[in-house]
Amino acid sequence: MKNSWFKLSDKIRFLLVGGFNAGVSYLIYSAVCLIIGEHFYQTALALAWAISSVVSFTTQKFLVFRGKGNWKKEYIKCCTTWVFSYLINAGLLEIFVKYIHINVFAAQIIATLIAAVFTYILFKKFAFKVRV
Repeated sequence: MKNSWFKLSDKIRFLLVGGFNAGVSYLIYSAVCLIIGEHFYQTALALAWAISSVVSFTTQKFLVFRGKGNWKKEYIKCCTTWVFSYLINAGLLEIFVKYIHINVFAAQIIATLIAAVFTYILFKKFAFKVRV
C-alpha cells in the first residue's frame, strides 16, 4: 500500500492529503463560527489555522513530500509558509465577506481553494525542498 501511495505524483498526494487537512481546518472554522458567532470569522480562521497546522505539517511531511530533513527546521519553514498562506486566505476571506457579501462559510471554502495553490508551491519549493 505504501509503495502504491508514493507512486502517485506529489500533486495528487497533495490534493488528497490537502483535502483532508482543509476539511479538518474547515470543520474547526465552522464550529468556532457557530459557537462565537459568524461576525468573528477572522478569529475563527486564526484558531482553525493554528490548530490544524500540526495535523497539516505531519501529513504533508510524511504522506506528501516524504521529508527526511530536520523536522524542527522543516516545521519552521512550514510556519513561514503558513504565514503567507494564512495572509492570502484571510485577505480573500475579508474581500469575499465584506465586499462581495458571500456567506462566511462559502467564502472560506473559496479562499481555501485559492490559498491551497500557493501553499503547494511554497511547500514544494521551500518547506520540504530536497537538497541534492
